[in-house]
Amino acid sequence: MKYIIEDKDTSKRLDIFLSENLDWVTRSYIKNLIDNGKILVNSKVVKAGYKVKKNDVIDVELIEKQSENIVPEDIPLDIIYEDNDIIIVNKPKGMVVHPANGNYNGTMVNSLMNSHKDNLSSINGVIRPGIVHRIDKDTSGILVVAKNDNAHKKLSAQFKVHSIKRKYIALVKGIIKEDNITIDEPIGRSLKDRKKMAVTNRNSRSAVTHICVLKRFYNSNVTLIEAELETGRTHQIRVHMAYLHHPLVGDEVYGKKDSKFKVSGQMLHAKYLGFIHPSTEKFVEFDSKLPDYFQEILSGLENKEKAAN
Repeated sequence: MKYIIEDKDTSKRLDIFLSENLDWVTRSYIKNLIDNGKILVNSKVVKAGYKVKKNDVIDVELIEKQSENIVPEDIPLDIIYEDNDIIIVNKPKGMVVHPANGNYNGTMVNSLMNSHKDNLSSINGVIRPGIVHRIDKDTSGILVVAKNDNAHKKLSAQFKVHSIKRKYIALVKGIIKEDNITIDEPIGRSLKDRKKMAVTNRNSRSAVTHICVLKRFYNSNVTLIEAELETGRTHQIRVHMAYLHHPLVGDEVYGKKDSKFKVSGQMLHAKYLGFIHPSTEKFVEFDSKLPDYFQEILSGLENKEKAAN
């Protein structure tokens, strides 16, 4: 993997820059890579505390342990589109996208290795073959998977410049008064809990989320929203909505436990994805329906509103 340092990242410690960009691995793993000469800056070995400079070229060689070899598993996937370059998957709530942190079974990658073992890009190695982007375990919805390295590079380039169109549906606590809100607040690791993200000006990256209110359920004190990502930071929608004091229903990481809806994990669905196809170079778009549990909760909320009126 290769990174070229831009203005916004200059003067950051090397290990901090990498922890922001390799957010699926631990800081200790990154330090181990640096100590073992697997990370080079301008083709030279440097220390973890090296302050990166504009145009520095960082090469990262991920160490993949034999124990981390992915076992193909016959797990059904909802594939809504496929061609020679891409696979569009509608990931269910509760499924992890790729193996990490000792969780090497039951992931979307385990399933893809069973059905598409020889037809996935190799850029991210054996742990994340074909994976261009991710959504959280408890977030359902659309993901694009690259079947070859050329497709992977072209899709990654679009994600980097934020030209990919991504829209999510979420149910949040409280009644949002405004019809439309743009949240432009930087996100980085929480200073209080390194496992969480937060709105912060320290070691953070710009994050922009556009919110459109779809429905207010006054009698249940919740709001249905569409969130369009301009950037794609870890937990971005969850963090931004918590920052507005409207955490997602079911999100016990960035909100408080609420047994009212009896859901496990945040009510967030990646509904829409649009991008330039890597081969045809035409704009393509994909849409997925809300999962059944989400629809059932919305129906219950609608009925409660009607009964109250």
